[in-house]
Amino acid sequence: MSSTTAPVSVSGTSVSKGLNVFLWILQILAAAMFLMAGGSKLAGAPVMVAMFGKIGIGQWFRFVTGGIEVVSAILLLIPRVSALGGLLLASTMVGAIITHVFVIGGNPGIPIVLLLITSTIAWQRRKALLR
Repeated sequence: MSSTTAPVSVSGTSVSKGLNVFLWILQILAAAMFLMAGGSKLAGAPVMVAMFGKIGIGQWFRFVTGGIEVVSAILLLIPRVSALGGLLLASTMVGAIITHVFVIGGNPGIPIVLLLITSTIAWQRRKALLR
């Protein structure tokens, strides 16, 4: 077997080395994105305050969403629970897409891309949760 296709164990799962590297790149990039996005929500960035004002549920929802994003981003970097982080973020992105389409308008392209990334992580790392 070549080194790029040799299976490696990640939290009890066997994935090819190439897939493992690709997933870690996705996890690190997604974690960085969600740490920034969630952090800006928690810090009260004016654009986030305005957006959540437009949603109309209340600013408490901004804090909940930011907290979920920050905690889930950290989970993405912990092998044993990275699938859980991906699942939480994928669910959050479904909500973001629905909110963009039906409530605030705008382009849901970024949440769609982030949904694809986080759901891929959740699916590919799912066996680590079952271990």
